[in-house]
Parts: sequence; structure tokens; C-alpha cells
Amino acid sequence: MPDYAKLCHAGTQAVTLASAVCREVQASLEQLKAITKDDKSPVTVADFASQAIVAKVLSDHLDEVILVGEEDSKFLRDPDHATHLTATLAAVQTVWPDATEESLLAAIDIGAGDTHHAGFWTLDPVDGTKGFLRNQQYAIALAYVERGTPTVGIMGCPNLPADFSKPLDQPDKHGCIYAAIKGDGVYAHATDQPGDKPIQVRRLDHTEGEPVSVCASVEKAHSNVSDTDNILEYLAKNGTPAAEPTRLDSQAKYAVTARGQADAYLRLPTRKGYVERIWDHAAGSLVATEAGCFVTDIHGNALDFSHGRGLEKNKGIVCAPPRVHGLVIGAIKDLGIGQDA
Repeated sequence: MPDYAKLCHAGTQAVTLASAVCREVQASLEQLKAITKDDKSPVTVADFASQAIVAKVLSDHLDEVILVGEEDSKFLRDPDHATHLTATLAAVQTVWPDATEESLLAAIDIGAGDTHHAGFWTLDPVDGTKGFLRNQQYAIALAYVERGTPTVGIMGCPNLPADFSKPLDQPDKHGCIYAAIKGDGVYAHATDQPGDKPIQVRRLDHTEGEPVSVCASVEKAHSNVSDTDNILEYLAKNGTPAAEPTRLDSQAKYAVTARGQADAYLRLPTRKGYVERIWDHAAGSLVATEAGCFVTDIHGNALDFSHGRGLEKNKGIVCAPPRVHGLVIGAIKDLGIGQDA
């Protein structure tokens, strides 16, 4: 059996450093755009730098690392993208001072692992591209998946304030990191204060009659908005009113739901045949589950991470505390949502 505490410690160290690198890149958005002549270049640099740092730190702490990442080094190895390589190396060197171009590229390619193992890591180095470019919410999401189930999950949310009263559309100077081990709960600390004692996150269940706040994407195309509205209208007609949605991008929505700032995170199918990617949900689903939420697909089935890089056997996502989860799944069934997805 794996040493889950060791895995969680290594993963937390990796995500903490990757979060620091991403903050550095995000602080230089306009300079990077000017240097590379590419408006999306900052998130490209952050993606590669984050994956390199996570792979490097895991390799330094663990005997064997099988990492299924979102990126590979092909783009950076192209001479036409030399400016991106230079910028990525500069970002990585803020926490890995002796990194070279070759060691950087080799670290990125550690993420070329496959899922045909009893246990492997999966990483989304920057989840929430448009949130990152708006200087708003994004996440570094890392999970250890064992026989189809996430057993360790670490999620860095560098711009997410711990204080619920602070706005979500502005970057927080501290940010949050959430670390979970299956069966042992989820704990949070500030992104820039890893030495602080972590605080356990526990989600209280929803109370009958209270309004339900859905944690929605800023980018509306990420879920079927009309179906979400239909669900909320259905719940309101049956005694559960809707509150104003909580809008932010990325897997940070799992954290916001887990800690009770919103009551549900829904990803409803936007087109037939769409398959969610494992790195978009492995870490966040474990964080939310360990806080006391239920996380299933829209038909109430458990998420199954044993079918390669996609959640091939699942349709959509419903994350909510138990009472709201039951209400939403019931509404989806009664409204016939996702029947042809």
C-alpha cells in the first residue's frame, strides 16, 4: 500500500512551488505578451513551468513517478517558439535556480506517462486559462489515482481568498492550497505560507428552505447554462429558492463548494459525446468529497478514473453537499437532462 502521507507531502510541496511560479508569470502578463507577440503566451509559459516544477519536485521526493500531464515539450523544442522557451526557463528558475533548457524540457516530458498502472499522478498545470489571463481565478490540480479512484489530491488556488467576504474577481495576495487524502479529510493553508498549521475544511449540509447558490463558470460555454437555469427553476418551484451564482473559473469551484461558499458546482453536458478529462476533476473531486460533499456524474454515478485520460463512463459533474446533491440529481432526472448526451 502506498504511503499516502508521503505522497501528499510531496504533492503539496510540488503544488506550492508551482503556485509561486504561476504567480510570478501572472504578475508579468503584459511584458510576456509584448515579448512573444502572443496574447495567450503568459498562460502557455505558466502551463509549461508549472508542469516542469511539479514533475521535478515529485521526482526529488519519490522513488517512482508516473505522471499523466496535459503538456509535452514539443512546442518549446520548436525553434519558432524560442521566446516561449526562454520565458519558461526564467519562470522556472525563480524556484529551481540551476534549471537548464534541457533539464526543463526533460522535466516537462515526465508528464508523458500513461494510465495503465495501478497508481499514477495526473496534473492540470494551469486549469482555468481565461481566468489566468484575466488575472482572476485558476488552479494547479494534482492527484494520485489508484485503481480508478483519486486517493491523494492537492489543489493550488493562488488567487483564491480564504476570506469569503473578499471578491473572487480580484487576485488575493495569499491564495489557498487544499490537500486531501481519501478517508483522512482535507486541509487548507495559504499558498505563500506553507509552514502554517493547516486548517481542516468541513462542509455543513444544506438546510431545508435555504437558497441554493450554484458555483458557475465565468466562461458560460463551460456548461449548459440553460439546463442549469432549468434546474434552479425546478428547485424553486419545489421549495428551494436560488441565490445569486458564485462566478469563477477552474477547479477552484470545487474548493469554493467544499468550503461552503457555494452550494453546488455543476458541469452539464454542452454537446453529445463530450468526455471530461481526468485531470480536470481528480484533485477537485477528492477535495470536495473529503470536505463532506457528494461528487457524481449527472446520473448519480461515481466518477470512474479507470478508463484512460477521459471519464469515459460518466456524463457531466454534480458536486454538492448531500441534501442539495439529491435535489439536483432528482431535478436532472425529472427534467430529462442529459438523456441524449
